[in-house]
Amino acid sequence: MAALSERRPDSQFAALFVVMLAIAGGNTALLSVLPALGRSLGVPDSGIAAAFSISAFAWVIAAPRWARRSDHRGRRRMVLIGMTGFTVSLLLCGVMLTAGIRGWVDPLVAFGGFIVARLIYGMFGAAAPPATQALVAARTSRAGRTRALTLLASAFGLGTILGPALAPFLVLPFVGLAGPAFIFALGGLGVIVIVLRSLPDDAPGARSDPDDGAHGAVNAYPALGSQPTGASVTAAAADRGTADVATRDPRVWPWLVSGLVLGHAQAMTGQAIAFLVMDRLALPPSAAQDSIGIVLMIGAGAALLVQWGIIPLLDLRPRALMLCGVAISALGCALTGFADSLYGIATAYALASAGFGFSRPGFTAGASLAVGSHEQGAVAGRVTAINGAAYVLGPSIGVGLYQAWQPLPYWIAAAGLVLLLAYAWLRLNRGSAEAGAA
Repeated sequence: MAALSERRPDSQFAALFVVMLAIAGGNTALLSVLPALGRSLGVPDSGIAAAFSISAFAWVIAAPRWARRSDHRGRRRMVLIGMTGFTVSLLLCGVMLTAGIRGWVDPLVAFGGFIVARLIYGMFGAAAPPATQALVAARTSRAGRTRALTLLASAFGLGTILGPALAPFLVLPFVGLAGPAFIFALGGLGVIVIVLRSLPDDAPGARSDPDDGAHGAVNAYPALGSQPTGASVTAAAADRGTADVATRDPRVWPWLVSGLVLGHAQAMTGQAIAFLVMDRLALPPSAAQDSIGIVLMIGAGAALLVQWGIIPLLDLRPRALMLCGVAISALGCALTGFADSLYGIATAYALASAGFGFSRPGFTAGASLAVGSHEQGAVAGRVTAINGAAYVLGPSIGVGLYQAWQPLPYWIAAAGLVLLLAYAWLRLNRGSAEAGAA
């Protein structure tokens, strides 16, 4: 990363890495305690899923606008806006949840305030990821850009492990399950200070390279069980003059359909897993966080092990990644529906997460390789849109099915993945990924 800055390259990249890590970690830590918090406040499970979906919807709407602004308003400013939104949102979440826990306000009022706070996160937190990508892309050579951006994106994956792993230790006296919100808000303030001290001012009039050719890309909403797929990295590394690619383009349509099914299966099962842990183990909300954290941490770790270790070792092509991953995740989802012990739930959910760890990068790589170099940005935008859309409706669908019958979201996800396996076998033919790139 020597190209980032001639004077202090490491501190600048470290600051950007911490930004991405904090956003993913804080978000997933709060989401890991949210089901138990909702039940302690008497909020219906469907209300918890709705709050998640509303925040994800705001992120999907706001992220493209922030990505465009990062190219013209100064990337450092966008990073600060994103981190400020993240910090304010978590602080307000903690205040409102504490007020409900302590009985200062009606639980529904407290949860309404929580939804407003999450909207702030969805609207403003999305400003930081594209700006951090643009800062790295602008200060690295074309040869090293993808590697640097991939390393930056890995912070999201680490955050999905650290957030749920730390959350049980942050349940504090007096504020209870709202503790992670306050602690990560404090961490957000620290990250803001790091950004102010480490990143140079690149606002219009202050920077010497107002149009450096590198731009930000939209990131999918950071969510429980989600892992980086590389779509935003591809978009950030692509040229500005990319050609458009229609959604129904036969080169990419089968990959997009596969990604939509994958995303919804992962969102449905991931959102319901905390409720499943509490109900199958008969745990009250106040005692459930350790078990929930273990399951989520093991699931995220399994996905990262696949993406960082097994995939590079096996060097599988996108179609093989899809077929292997879909089969593994279908088995894991089915077993999760049957599991009735902590060991069984954790093992089955890890198996499902490992399968998604194979298939989601396969989906991204397959769509990318199906088109030429001048179409990479457009395809990356389609892929990121698919990833984000899955977390708008998927959580509510999953929890709604769970309320009807506990195993239902997992068995329906498994059935959908079995159908996807057949579809992928027929439609993702072996030559499709190489033909477009030729």
